[in-house]
Amino acid sequence: MEMLLLGMGGCSQFDVVHILQKGRNPVSLCEVELEAERAETDPKVFTKIHMHFRVGGPGLTEKAVERAIKLSAEKFCSASIMLGAVAQVTHGFEIVEG
Repeated sequence: MEMLLLGMGGCSQFDVVHILQKGRNPVSLCEVELEAERAETDPKVFTKIHMHFRVGGPGLTEKAVERAIKLSAEKFCSASIMLGAVAQVTHGFEIVEG
């Protein structure tokens, strides 16, 4: 189950960086933390997943980061779209300097 989360995090992280770079936004940092809850009974599927991105780069705007995360979640990241079919997936982010 942890590998599923890692795959989802890596897929989304790659998308976010790629989307920002295509928009001519330099990215010097992109990390994603995942928190998940699972059902109490077997097969104990994920019921909630929260992804928190820490993104850094000169001149990054909240609008650009929010757009990149949304595009990843709704269009490009097949792992998060697949898991989102059975779990409530939420996102958050912060822009960090450095």
